[in-house]
Amino acid sequence: MVTYSAPLDDMRFLLHEVLNYDNTVANLPGYEDASRDVVDAVLEEGAKFCEKELLPLNLSGDQEGCVLENGVVRTPKGFREAYQHFAEAGWTGMACAPDYGGQGLPKSLHLLLQELICSTNLSFGTYPGLSHGVYNAVVLHGSAAQKERYLPHLTDGSWSGTMCLTEPHCGTDLGLIRTKAEPSGDGYRITGTKIFISAGEHDLTENIVHLVLAKLPDAPPGIRGISLFIVPKFLVNGDGSLGPRNGVSCGALEHKMGIKASATCVMNFDGAEGVLVGEPHKGMRYMFTMMNTARMGVGIQGLGLAEAAYQSAAAYAKDRLQGRALSGAKYPDKAADPIIVHPDVRRMLMTMRALNEGARALALWVGMAEDVAERHEDSAAREAADDLVSLMTPVIKAFLTDAGFEVTNLGMQVFGGHGYIHEWGMEQLVRDARIAMIYEGANGIQALDLVGRKMPLHMGRLLRRFFHPVQAFLEDNQDDPEMAEMVMALAKAFGRLQQATAWIAQQGLSDPEEAGAAATDYLRLFALVALAYMWARMAKASQAQLNGTRPAFHTNKVVLARFFMTRILPESSALFAKIMAGKDTMMAMPQEAF
Repeated sequence: MVTYSAPLDDMRFLLHEVLNYDNTVANLPGYEDASRDVVDAVLEEGAKFCEKELLPLNLSGDQEGCVLENGVVRTPKGFREAYQHFAEAGWTGMACAPDYGGQGLPKSLHLLLQELICSTNLSFGTYPGLSHGVYNAVVLHGSAAQKERYLPHLTDGSWSGTMCLTEPHCGTDLGLIRTKAEPSGDGYRITGTKIFISAGEHDLTENIVHLVLAKLPDAPPGIRGISLFIVPKFLVNGDGSLGPRNGVSCGALEHKMGIKASATCVMNFDGAEGVLVGEPHKGMRYMFTMMNTARMGVGIQGLGLAEAAYQSAAAYAKDRLQGRALSGAKYPDKAADPIIVHPDVRRMLMTMRALNEGARALALWVGMAEDVAERHEDSAAREAADDLVSLMTPVIKAFLTDAGFEVTNLGMQVFGGHGYIHEWGMEQLVRDARIAMIYEGANGIQALDLVGRKMPLHMGRLLRRFFHPVQAFLEDNQDDPEMAEMVMALAKAFGRLQQATAWIAQQGLSDPEEAGAAATDYLRLFALVALAYMWARMAKASQAQLNGTRPAFHTNKVVLARFFMTRILPESSALFAKIMAGKDTMMAMPQEAF
């Protein structure tokens, strides 16, 4: 069984000592009630729910999976009751507007709740996670009537939502979709098949609201011809009550490697009634609203699983007796020493923890920027924050999911043979983590988005939203002797990132394949520098508190920061060398030789 206790101390440390939540988010219009006391209370209650209700269902849910019976998907035992409790407690509406029955709490706080959910039961988390994405899309792009009809039910959790993009013949290249939308009366008739639809059919809610990409008869070719439609599982009457079943059904359940308690469906639309969202042929732009939210959420999935893996591995390493410490027996009264005395086990555990805590800091920093982008009274501040979110979304999605798989695998390694056995829970974490690198845009696509779209956008303005704070931090701390080690390591890696950025920008102008060949290594280099910046900030905040009320807590932060700078960040040198090697060796082999 997985060992897990919500890392609330680490979350509070980031909010209140590192990222200045009170003066960044709590003072934004509409968030005045989201004080420190409220945040702490919400996190405490969220932790209790996840630990007591979701974690016990994780292993059994994986064993049982979902079942398709007579067109209805049955979720594993206990899921329906847990979802009802989840909705009744108000968690589905935590970050939704009070106008629709929500609590109106910050997105950054919702992000922390998502981590708790993903650590304890990722499969469960896919259901409310997708619903919140649908909520966001309708808020931004739906009509007043659509908002009134759908948002209160998505907020209170009585209805759930999905995003229906992928088709059997196309995934990333959505311009190839064949699903059609024919005008019919006041709406449209949607016909086509979508695959890999998470939460496409289940027994948790009264209704399911599908957001479906389809093409109108007069649609121009490619992605310029895609429109977005709301297609409910059950039609909604004029008075808001549910009517007959719509022409949408689950044709099959996918049998997956992981997240087996999350229903991944083949969805058939047979003349299903739908309504257009926004303007015709603007569907891809609208869907990206949901996808960007989802990509942040998927990054958090990687982090959540990684945290559960670290805590489980650390507990196991302190309990499992094998061999003796190289420097002599540490527990001579026992038959052997616990494996945590061995340097290689320490290497794995420290790597796991340093990646997790750095990733959490980065995600929360960007999550707080989402709040600023939405609520700040100054337009320039909103623009700067939105630029940072846009820039960092592919980095968070790709790196946090890569790291999630890396960390869960390290956790399995710490467990040894027991890690490979299902009942211990570690191999499930590995299997669950693997999909996050693929869905919502495979990580290679995220890297292309970073170098191909985000890097050149607005003449490099987005990049400056990250580069300038890092440069300012280095200048502000260059004369601080206590920060010399951190500053030097960060400065060297940051210099490599700047050089790699300039090289890719120059080479990409004449040969896009050069940028494509460098993209994945560049994104990882970017992420490592971002984590180094976060660790330097955490070290700075901790050093100021070494003589405070929690000296051990803050001392450990400094120790972890040094580990990251000396044991993980040096990878930036190898990444830089690979980027500068260019595309030649990658593209030289003829296609027929593969």
